[in-house]
Amino acid sequence: MRPTALLLKLLTAWLVLAVMACVWAQFVILWQIGGGLLLLVMIVDALTLPRRGRITGQRSVPGRFALGVASPVTLTVTHAARRALQLEVFDGIPTAATAEGLPHRVNVPAGEFAAISYQARFVRRGQHAFSPAHVLADSMLGLWRNRHFVAGESQTKAYPNYEPVVRFAMLAMANRVETMGIIKRRRMGASLDFHQLRDYQDGDVLSRIDWKATSRRSTLVSRDFEETRNQTILLVPDCGRRMRALDGGLSQFDHCLNAMLLIAFIALRQGDEVGVAGFGGVQRWLPPVKGAHSMPKLLNHLYNYEASAEPSDFIEAAERVMTLQRRRALVILLTNLRSEDGATLASAVSAMQRRHLVLTATLREQELEQRADAPIDHLHDALQYGALTHYFGERRRLLESLRAQRVLTVDESAQMLPVALANKYLDVKAGGLL
Repeated sequence: MRPTALLLKLLTAWLVLAVMACVWAQFVILWQIGGGLLLLVMIVDALTLPRRGRITGQRSVPGRFALGVASPVTLTVTHAARRALQLEVFDGIPTAATAEGLPHRVNVPAGEFAAISYQARFVRRGQHAFSPAHVLADSMLGLWRNRHFVAGESQTKAYPNYEPVVRFAMLAMANRVETMGIIKRRRMGASLDFHQLRDYQDGDVLSRIDWKATSRRSTLVSRDFEETRNQTILLVPDCGRRMRALDGGLSQFDHCLNAMLLIAFIALRQGDEVGVAGFGGVQRWLPPVKGAHSMPKLLNHLYNYEASAEPSDFIEAAERVMTLQRRRALVILLTNLRSEDGATLASAVSAMQRRHLVLTATLREQELEQRADAPIDHLHDALQYGALTHYFGERRRLLESLRAQRVLTVDESAQMLPVALANKYLDVKAGGLL
């Protein structure tokens, strides 16, 4: 039980009356009467507070949240008091979440309930728990307030933001993936699997016409091919400290996870299998899984990955890939390259290329590019521009050296990485490189 602001004001007025009684004797009787009445009202009003267990609650929380995306949470509060209650509700949101619309004040009539909805947004992935909600109930006159804990604990998970995956699925169903920037490319003639015969359509390559079937039916008939299936895509995310840098409100590691989800979704729909092998402080392994139904398994494996404070060791990553993945695969290494990575990365890539096709996807830091484009007004700006130019030059030479070793590369900003990586994967499939 705690006093409210109204009671504190009344006590302050009574104390002022006490000071006046010390100066003028005629106020002594008034002070004594006022004190007695105030004490009586305080005692009677305290008895109107709802007792423990008279206020209950139930929380409805989504089983999963997307990182950085607000989702509704509903808290239903019920009481068994014989009068209306003025309540102030604050839910026990996890430390990794923010909420809009709390605390919430509501007047609940006798025998009724109140459903309080608010938007919760998680800023960190993983398993999280909502603790019991705090409900402050006022007495009848509003002089006292006591606290109740309702709704208990609720478990939930915060997953990477898979909005690009959902968006791609919706566009693919409408056969409009090009509006997202993902381009369907024609096969170049390698690794083609015959699918069926169909009527000739404008734009079909003449080499695909089946002349025997055409002569039998007296109409042009084309062969229809489908991409080779049952190939393996191995995602190797860098979980080291270099991926902890923020880019647009999210860490670079979170942007990599978003790209991984999209490429995994596309690969599973293509009939390929997808595995995950983290490195740089996270030594976790998901053997390749296959089929669109395996997407939840990938999500459950990736949702609590975190970038550690340890350095990234590309040689160790290559050794783990060669040990864990025996079958030839497209190994997609997701990181943020630095100029000092040249020697170790070249050795690691050479080791993996003995068996696998290697694709290095690296994030460009958008903030550095914005600083390089800023006007130069002072000596400090000129020195900063010179340092950035030197950094970009070293990074460009590192990527050129990788391409000289016939290593596939993707160098994009965090926001464009998912689409760029998806297009590169489709290029690999179209070219029959795997």
